[in-house]
Amino acid sequence: MFDSYSTGCGEPRTLTKRSDAFTLTAVGTAWDDAERAALVALLRTRPDGLKWPHITAEVDARSSALALWRELHPEDLFGEDTPALAEACENIAKWRAADLGFLTFLDDDYPAQLREIHDLPPVLFHRGTLVDSETGMSVVGSRNASPRGLDIARSVAAGLVDRGITVVSGLAKGIDTAAHTAALDAGGRAVAVIGTGINRYYPTENRELQDRIAADGLVLSQFWPDAPPTKHSFPMRNAVMSGYGRATIVVEAGEHSGARIQARQAIAHGRPVILTDLVVKANEWSTDLIGQPGVHVASNTTEIMSTVEDIAAGPDEIDELFAAATWG
Repeated sequence: MFDSYSTGCGEPRTLTKRSDAFTLTAVGTAWDDAERAALVALLRTRPDGLKWPHITAEVDARSSALALWRELHPEDLFGEDTPALAEACENIAKWRAADLGFLTFLDDDYPAQLREIHDLPPVLFHRGTLVDSETGMSVVGSRNASPRGLDIARSVAAGLVDRGITVVSGLAKGIDTAAHTAALDAGGRAVAVIGTGINRYYPTENRELQDRIAADGLVLSQFWPDAPPTKHSFPMRNAVMSGYGRATIVVEAGEHSGARIQARQAIAHGRPVILTDLVVKANEWSTDLIGQPGVHVASNTTEIMSTVEDIAAGPDEIDELFAAATWG
C-alpha cells in the first residue's frame, strides 16, 4: 500500500505500509527539511506523552521522523499537513532567516562525539563555526570561585590552547568565564554550551563574552531559541558539555555544584575526569569518585596538563571507559 502526501516543507513523500508501521521510501533526499520539521513537531507536541529521549530513539530506529509521525497520527496519512507540521516548517525557515544554525541528530554535521552519549540532544542551535572531529576539553567549576580557582582556570585554558585543544565551558560566572576569556585571549578556540535558548544572554553580564565566542568560536544550545533558564536546563547543559568534550576538568566546586553533576555524567559517558585538590579537599562527592576508572586527581596546573597530554595522546583510556560505560 502506497500513500503520497505533502509535508509543506520540502518534496512530496511516499510511505509504504508494512504491517502496522510506516516506512519512508526513497523519494528525494533521505533526511531533509521535511524530516527536520517532523522531528521538531514531535518534540514540541510529544504525542502520547513521549519524552524527548524516547522520541529520539524511535526516530533513530526508523531513520525517519516522518515515519514515526505518521505512525502516531494515522488519521493524517491521507490529508494535508497538520498545524504542528506546518508550524515546524515555519519555525525552521524563521531560524534560518535569523542566521541561527539548526541541527538535528541525524544531520551529517551534527557533532559526532555527541552521538556517543545516551542522552544526546535531538536538536542543536548554534552561532559560530562548527569544527568537524573537534578535540575539546571541558573546564568547569564554581560560580563563586576563589582567586586560586580563577588562576587555575586561566592557566588550564591557556595550556589547552597551547596544545591545540578547544576549551569547552558553560558561560556561567566564575570558573567558566575565566576559562572562556583566557582561551580567547590566548588566541584559542572556545565553545560555550549554554543553559538557555540561543537568543538569550545568561548571565546578562556575559553578553559581550557570548558574542565574542560566537564570532571566534562556537555557542551551542539544545533548547528552543527563546527558552529561559530553568533549574532543569543547566544539568541538561552539563550533559552536553560532558559529551562534547573529550574530558572534564573540575577546577573548583561546592557540594551541590553543577560541576558535581557533570563529573558524574562524564563517568557515565565514558569520559575521563580530572579533579583538582581544591575540589577533593572541599567535597564528599569528589572523594566518592576517586578510584573510579578514568578519574584523576591533580594538585597543581602542571599535573593537570600532564594528565591532559596523556588523555589527548592516546585514545586507549577513552575507548576502555566508553566500553565500560556502554556495557557496564
